[in-house]
Amino acid sequence: MRGIGIAPPAGRTPGRVAPREGGAVSTRVGGREGLFASITGVAASLLAIGQTRLELLGNEIETQKLHALRILLLAQALLFFAGVGVLLFVVLLALLAWDLRLWVVGGFAALFLLVAVGFYRALMRVVDAPEPAFAATLSELQRDIANLKAATGHAGTPD
Repeated sequence: MRGIGIAPPAGRTPGRVAPREGGAVSTRVGGREGLFASITGVAASLLAIGQTRLELLGNEIETQKLHALRILLLAQALLFFAGVGVLLFVVLLALLAWDLRLWVVGGFAALFLLVAVGFYRALMRVVDAPEPAFAATLSELQRDIANLKAATGHAGTPD
C-alpha cells in the first residue's frame, strides 16, 4: 500500500484473493473485508432466505393440494350416499303396500341418509374452517420485511 506506509503481510500482494478455510474466498486487504466479499455475503444470505421461502411455499402448496383433495373426496361421498338414500326412499314409497319389505328398505334408506348427513357435516367443518392459503410463507415474509426495515432504520415507515 503505497503512500500510507502500510506494508502487506508477508507473501501477499495488496488486493490479492486468499482462500479461507473450507474453500471460501476472502478479499482482505489491511485487515478489512473488501466490497466484493460484502456483496458476496449479502447475496449468499439473500439466496439462502429465498431458498427457505421457496421450500416453505412448496410445503404449503402441497398442504393446500391435500386440503382440496380431502374436500373433493368428502363431497363425492356426500353425493354418493345422498343419491343412494334418495333412490331407496323412492323405492320405499313404491313398496309401501308390502309388509316386511317396507321395514328393510326403510331402514336402508334411513341409514344412507344418516351417512349422507354425517359426510355433509364433515364437509362443512373442512370448508368453513380452512387455514388461509400460504399463511406461514406470508408471515415469514412479513417478519423478513420487518427485520430488514429495523436493520436499515426504516422501522417506523408505513408499508
